Amino acid sequence: MARRAKVIRFPKSPPEPPQADLVEVRRCRDEAEALVVKSLLESEDIPCVLRSRLAHSVHPFTVGDQGEVIVLVTADEASRAHLLLARISPGPSFP
Repeated sequence: MARRAKVIRFPKSPPEPPQADLVEVRRCRDEAEALVVKSLLESEDIPCVLRSRLAHSVHPFTVGDQGEVIVLVTADEASRAHLLLARISPGPSFP
């Protein structure tokens, strides 16, 4: 009788992480501005995600609102993020 081959089972997929509720805190005109905002938020220990309709590595140049990037944070960190962004946003300049 011939020896049967050893069967190697596929590994089970890991459990999916729980989905966090993400809230938009800022819309940036381009990726450069979004990266600065992301760095600011992460420096204050506020995790964030960038979302865009374009792959900026494929389309490095955009026109107008085509390159808009949305900065998202978790719902429980949204108020801190809004306060931080309001503190650094440019206001009206006085002579």
